Amino acid sequence: MKELPNILESTKKIRFQDCDPFNHLNNGRYVDYYINSREDQLFENYNIDLFKIIKEEGLGWVVSNNQIAYLKPVFTMENIVFESQLISFTPRGIQVEMRMWNTEKTVLKSIAWFRFVPFNLQKNQVSQHDQKYMELFEKVILPVAEKTFEERELFFRKNKP
Repeated sequence: MKELPNILESTKKIRFQDCDPFNHLNNGRYVDYYINSREDQLFENYNIDLFKIIKEEGLGWVVSNNQIAYLKPVFTMENIVFESQLISFTPRGIQVEMRMWNTEKTVLKSIAWFRFVPFNLQKNQVSQHDQKYMELFEKVILPVAEKTFEERELFFRKNKP
């Protein structure tokens, strides 16, 4: 059986309509790019179709909080490498770290932490993860040494790639 990757990666082009007058990715659009990249990565690497799960299981994951550090500008029409990894999980949530890099992965543009909670659409409430998801999380988790987002941001600022 093939081992599942714990760091997922994809590349996307930053579009004109998502940028501000300075040709920088608009702060409000970072979340969209991160979420869309993660969704694509889950399907491509784990065959997890979030919309199929919503339809068949009545389960979705919603963002309960996020933190983003803007380290370097992201420019219009720039190709960006998106990385994501599961850094912690509980029966009621997962914490994912996501990063934006230049194509050579020599310049870290942004780092983000997202907390997702499982949401039961039939009951309209936060629920617990099914055992099959807990088992997947156990296989792919890759914790980081830093315990807070601020510590993690400082780590990257001090240890430039």
